[in-house]
Amino acid sequence: MEAVLALAIGILVASGLWLLFRPRTFQVVLGLSLLSYAVNLFILASGRLRTDAPPIVDGKAVDAALYVDPVPQALVLTAIVISFATTALLLVVLLAARGLTGTDHVDGEDEEP
Repeated sequence: MEAVLALAIGILVASGLWLLFRPRTFQVVLGLSLLSYAVNLFILASGRLRTDAPPIVDGKAVDAALYVDPVPQALVLTAIVISFATTALLLVVLLAARGLTGTDHVDGEDEEP
């Protein structure tokens, strides 16, 4: 399970970086989204990979290995909301920049044919 998750995170990071360095703005937005998904998976994996385990430890003295850490789950939930808002803002700024420059290239210039 850990190897599959590590492979998925690596593929998301590689794809996100490849798209981030593309010249078109929509590809840059997709690259940033893939990178944020990879970071969210990494943060979630830092809280231990367990299935069917409760996230909250009740007040009794118990083995902490039987529970899942709730802090990474809360961080990922917050990161999803923030990344959605940032992506929406980025799309609005990119649409305004395209309206002003007439092109959707990151540097504002079209390629020479």
